[in-house]
Amino acid sequence: MRAMILAAGLGKRMQPLTADKPKPLLKVGDKTLIEYQIERLAEGGITGVVINHFYLGAMIEEALGDGSQFDIEILYSKEAIRLDTAGGIIKSLPKLKDDSFIVVNADIWTDFDFSRLQPLDGKDSLAHLVLVENAEHNPHGDFYIDESRKVHEDHDARDKRLTFSGISVMHKKLFEGFPIQPRSTIPLLQEAMANNLVSGEVYDGLWIDVGTPERLKVVNKIVAQSNAN
Repeated sequence: MRAMILAAGLGKRMQPLTADKPKPLLKVGDKTLIEYQIERLAEGGITGVVINHFYLGAMIEEALGDGSQFDIEILYSKEAIRLDTAGGIIKSLPKLKDDSFIVVNADIWTDFDFSRLQPLDGKDSLAHLVLVENAEHNPHGDFYIDESRKVHEDHDARDKRLTFSGISVMHKKLFEGFPIQPRSTIPLLQEAMANNLVSGEVYDGLWIDVGTPERLKVVNKIVAQSNAN
């Protein structure tokens, strides 16, 4: 499978650190956030990555090149306007090539094993989401996973809802019929959930949404302690 790394955000919550560089290029130890992400994907057997970008995106291309340093093919999808998550994926579908593919946010920190993720058939499932326990910044969670591992937006199960990790597998049929224009994946996922076409799993390992300077400091401490050991 190939993967798409969503890297077209503006990084506003990371100011002033993102005043002169995109958030995926912020350093953790001696590497950037997106380098760690690419290495994890390569370790999971992913052979190719498409990275969309908007804000200072040329810096991302210059830093990562064609991916040969990671033994993985890297292609880029430059956005003249921000296309949001679904719009960015739709624009990248020709480069993703496969019927289903991994989608991952550039700004999460995790030890998730990407080799666990499998292709989707596009019949029983249009998306597969990895959910994690709720963090302080998202106490009420996003979605509910039932006994048959189907994911729903169940408002009656508020106490059982978990947080979407930003890691998923998506099938191209999820985006069928939509033009290349700004669009979020959330409404598309909600419609698929209503038709019982979204599966899921819960991951209880290391996962941090590196959305603020404070959380970046936490990740840097984790890496420093790991290197010290």
